[in-house]
Amino acid sequence: MPFLGLQKQLGIDLDSWLLRQSMPQPHSQAAACHAFEREWVECGHGLGQTRARRECQLEYEDFMECMNRTKLAKRLRTILEQRDKLIKEGKYTPPDYHMGKEDPRP
Repeated sequence: MPFLGLQKQLGIDLDSWLLRQSMPQPHSQAAACHAFEREWVECGHGLGQTRARRECQLEYEDFMECMNRTKLAKRLRTILEQRDKLIKEGKYTPPDYHMGKEDPRP
């Protein structure tokens, strides 16, 4: 089987999206989402794909949130929309340094 180690020989890794956090990291420190990925893998180990999808859904959602930050982005967008609404209504005035007006430098 000459093509078995082809990815390694070419220096590419097409499977890295699956277990990104378990790969060797710079400075040998654990990646940010390594703990979530480990919980997900340990939960699904030996269950089979169909059963693991049902029983490990919470672990998978936690891992994906850590990787993609979709819930965090949605929360931030809601906060910014509320701030813009308050500014339009005149109930909130952001500080000058948030409006791009800096103090004069010496």
